[in-house]
Amino acid sequence: MVYPPLLFTHTSEYPCSAQELYDWHSREGALERLLPPWEKVEILEKKGGIEAGARVHLRFHSGPFKLFSFEFHALHLENNPGHSFHDIQQRGPFASWSHQHFFSESNSGCHLEDRVEYRLPLQRFMMRPLRQAAQHSLERMFRHREEQLRADILLHQRYSSRPLRLLISGAGGVLGRELLSLLTTGGHEVWRLVRRKADPARREIRWNIDNNDLDLSGAPPFDGVIHLAGEYIGLYRWTEKKKRQVLESRVRGTRLLVNSLSSLRQRPAVFISASAIGCYGNCGDTPTDETHPFAADFISRVCHDWEKEAQAAETAGMRTVMMRFGVGLTPKGGALQRISDASFCGCIRALGKGEQILSWVSIDDMAASLLHALTCSRLSGPVNVAAPNPVSNREFLRTFARVTGRPLLFPLPAPLLRMTFGELANEMLLSGCRVSSQKLIASGFTFRHPELEAALRAMYGRWK
Repeated sequence: MVYPPLLFTHTSEYPCSAQELYDWHSREGALERLLPPWEKVEILEKKGGIEAGARVHLRFHSGPFKLFSFEFHALHLENNPGHSFHDIQQRGPFASWSHQHFFSESNSGCHLEDRVEYRLPLQRFMMRPLRQAAQHSLERMFRHREEQLRADILLHQRYSSRPLRLLISGAGGVLGRELLSLLTTGGHEVWRLVRRKADPARREIRWNIDNNDLDLSGAPPFDGVIHLAGEYIGLYRWTEKKKRQVLESRVRGTRLLVNSLSSLRQRPAVFISASAIGCYGNCGDTPTDETHPFAADFISRVCHDWEKEAQAAETAGMRTVMMRFGVGLTPKGGALQRISDASFCGCIRALGKGEQILSWVSIDDMAASLLHALTCSRLSGPVNVAAPNPVSNREFLRTFARVTGRPLLFPLPAPLLRMTFGELANEMLLSGCRVSSQKLIASGFTFRHPELEAALRAMYGRWK
């Protein structure tokens, strides 16, 4: 006997036309923007968009340190442009899966109805609580999709009225991947600098920092450049070799890129370079803006030399912005992913005394601030990018534990951290800074996630 499929429907409304919402879904990067950040997902293969015959191959990981995994193969069956599209599971964890998307006009914008019909393995033997758990997982996923999509639509209505041609370095990093999907769903044309053999059909340009090799003469003219590339600074003890790689990758990479752009007959209007609030050193609880001097430690020296190279773009006639990012938060990578993976049995209560101030920022706000900087002609020079409500280290870990439902354990004493991580402990784990983002806010930027608990709840799908 074949049991009827379970049904899940979700209806949401957006401040745009049905055609605009359909177009968003049809663009490169849409899938990446809609995948829940708390899910550990790899996109192994993607052929096409949402047209009939398009395919997607995903791998989902679960458990601490990605111990378990399963794969999901999706096939798009039919597509009615501006009105609907339909995909099914070819292979995967469900006995069957069918997802239909219906777009329609409404008085205040448009409606999107998601209709999912699915069968679970051994469904006839499954207890009611297991079926309810599956429905709950879908509710979490589609609430995230709705909130993410609505915020992105509003963001693009403000900043993406004119499509831009952009060049990005570091697009393969955690922030770079998020930025790439945000920009492409907004209709922007994005080219990437890559270190492997470039594929021009995928809008790639090869560069080699070690050989000082970058030829942009055959590239199209760019409206703007976003420079994110740099050796990952890591969360482990620094060696002298590692410190040299961190510094030289940023200094030499920025110099190569700026020199290549400066040699062009038609230069980009804006050059944006990443930087970090680590430039200020340990400022304690004192509010710190962009006029604060650099400190004398390693991270500060890296930021100083990095920004000095970026400033040469200003001399070449490009509006230049150095985005001094706070501690970026996403379950997909960086510090938050490490905390999440390491605390599956419980969360550390504090690092040291836990009084150091953490100026944090969600990765959605990091990506949005870069789009803002591209289009805000009055923004230039160093710009702090951190949520307006920093917290102490102790408060951050307490909030994380509360949101994720994990017990609080013991604090890690400062001597143990210094013995384990050396110089990094003093500069990253035991220091803090209450950074002001007033310059960014005064230029017209609005944070999507100004409060830590609400940000973490959105990242983990743990809404109240």
